[in-house]
Amino acid sequence: MPNNMTQTKEKLNYFQEDIDSELTVHGDGAVYYSFYKDLLREPSLRKGIFELVNNSQTIPLKTLNAVQQLALVPEIVTSIMLEVVGRHGVDPVYFYLGMMFGLQGVYLASLFVTSWIMSGTFLAGLLAAGWFIINRTDATRIEESVPLRENWVFPFLAIQVAALTWYLRHDGKSFLADFVYMLMCATSYISMIMWEYTHYLLFVQAISVCLLDGLSLIGKMKVFDLYKMYLAAVYLGYLFTSRTSALLTSPLLSLVAALMIGQCLKGTVTHWTFQAKLLSIMFFCSQFILAAYLNLLIGNFVTHTGNPVLQAVKVKVGLKMTNGDPVSREITPEEGRVGERPEVIYHVIQSLIIGLLAQNFEGLKCLWTPYVCVIAGFGVCSPALWITLFKWLRVRTVNPVMLAFLLSAIVPAVLGFSLWREFLPRMANELSELEYKSDTMGAMYWIKSQTPKKAVIAASPLLMGDIKLCTGRMVASLPVYSDEELMRRNEQMYQIYSMKSAEDIYKILTSYKVNYMVIEESVCNDLSRIDNCRVKDLLDTANDHVETEDGYVYSFSQYERFCQEIKFNRPPYVNYFTRVYWNRSYFIYKINAVIAFKS
Repeated sequence: MPNNMTQTKEKLNYFQEDIDSELTVHGDGAVYYSFYKDLLREPSLRKGIFELVNNSQTIPLKTLNAVQQLALVPEIVTSIMLEVVGRHGVDPVYFYLGMMFGLQGVYLASLFVTSWIMSGTFLAGLLAAGWFIINRTDATRIEESVPLRENWVFPFLAIQVAALTWYLRHDGKSFLADFVYMLMCATSYISMIMWEYTHYLLFVQAISVCLLDGLSLIGKMKVFDLYKMYLAAVYLGYLFTSRTSALLTSPLLSLVAALMIGQCLKGTVTHWTFQAKLLSIMFFCSQFILAAYLNLLIGNFVTHTGNPVLQAVKVKVGLKMTNGDPVSREITPEEGRVGERPEVIYHVIQSLIIGLLAQNFEGLKCLWTPYVCVIAGFGVCSPALWITLFKWLRVRTVNPVMLAFLLSAIVPAVLGFSLWREFLPRMANELSELEYKSDTMGAMYWIKSQTPKKAVIAASPLLMGDIKLCTGRMVASLPVYSDEELMRRNEQMYQIYSMKSAEDIYKILTSYKVNYMVIEESVCNDLSRIDNCRVKDLLDTANDHVETEDGYVYSFSQYERFCQEIKFNRPPYVNYFTRVYWNRSYFIYKINAVIAFKS
């Protein structure tokens, strides 16, 4: 008997440790790690991939192609690497996290190199890396959820941008130039395969390259090579993402095709007269018009669900140019002609475009902040920029070249020391604070140990990701927003926080074969008032249960909020649901198979 008790206690401790380690991967990112975990359970990698492509054990009444719909290429690659290293003595959780944080180190190093290439001094790279670390909450979402697709892709895009910066700065053919071009191509292909939205970011990059071409800052052959890189990335992405139609109807494909046609038709400007300048601007704008027509034409022949429409880019060109040819020689820092360096102009244009988009799409803030860090490091440490500034100010009392090199070393040193004094104690405190999620671990342990293995759990979409990962139970939906059916399911699952009747919620849950329901206190009793963007507010608006701040009711519901009323254990709620577990943060209810009406 004591041996049985000891074995039971050890088993419970194992479950708790397992759940505790897996809760380090939480939120919507838990969905990706859960499929990585499912992949490792299978006897072979081929069998695991087959089960992911034909997954019917995650969501009831639905077969999910998880590899395509969730872009699980990183998880497949990580599992292959784990097999190569050997599973013995290696924790899959920490191997996965190690891969992810290793890529973040590559991300930081790429920003360092990019700023170094632009400025010519490693001090700019150090300053850019320091600013990135300090502003990491705005520059990366890895602290919120590790396995998000952008956390995998942004390091490869950062490598691509660093390579592009070098490629734009240096002219001529060499082994190093060919290597940098191949590095650009490879990282573009990898990013396209790993994330479904990469083609939008490359579209913005293609616009920046197009503007550089319009300003005659880069040669025709170099532009053609970059356009070929984008086309190849779209083609390979189409092949390796189950031939998704989103890439065929993407604005990147239409834009690059139009620009390449325009390059073939474009003649050489021998005299830069007013008429020639006007014709060049008209021709430049016609390329974007052609791109729009190509996109519409492709959309008529390819079945697609629709893509977000990027805002039109208005281009204005007006620089001193001769013969329409770019500057062929490398500009030295002593000349101070920063405005003629294509890699600098590229980063300025790119950051302006992404910055404008980030004002409307908050998710792009994580992409824009690293650009700001790189440009800020370049601006402080670049001798060429200081020399340009002194020439504008007509500084003659001292040697502007010597003063520029002196300031480009002193200013970053002073800034770095001040940042070190201000932010190092704060970062040390953040690293020393470990949040122990006892309530979440308790709820997950109860589900894993007290519910049948075939049970279906309903909760908010983010929590269902944690439930699938930590317990292995089926869930009513997943936090996947590229699938229309799953989006409808998510909306239905959120109704447990709406003002609907117990019977309505019961019908919704039983229609998806749900056995247990989890209510989160943080959602049900959310007291924040930020532009009425709480889950409860959005549900009330969608269900026409709206009340303005002055108390005026447009329409109303005859029922109170379900997630609050069910806690009182009164009819008719107890007729449909039975509370089986609760703590400070979660209430778990069993869906009654046979309705027991109680007075």
